[in-house]
Amino acid sequence: MKGQPFLRRLTFALHGLHLAFRRERSTRIQALAVIVVLLVLLITQPSAMWWAIGSVTVGMVVMAEMFNSAMETLADHLHPHQHPEIGAAKDIAASAVLVAALAAIAVAVAFILR
Repeated sequence: MKGQPFLRRLTFALHGLHLAFRRERSTRIQALAVIVVLLVLLITQPSAMWWAIGSVTVGMVVMAEMFNSAMETLADHLHPHQHPEIGAAKDIAASAVLVAALAAIAVAVAFILR
């Protein structure tokens, strides 16, 4: 739906966020990780650069998870039966979440060793 007002598009995005939290256990787990990261940053009070790096990293993991969930939902709807290519697409999308999570772990290690 092109040409929708900003507030209407924002409503769609917030609805998607709600669906992700309601349907996906991994999204809820990652929300807990976001809270932990924010608490660590609040307690340690690092420089603004670490806040930026932490925020971008956390956002990257959550975005990867949401793209993965969206792709899996669409794939399951369009082709509800098992198919090797659908499975491959879902595995590749899941690997994107893994790569983002590994990058987040690397950032956490760098933060600890700073």
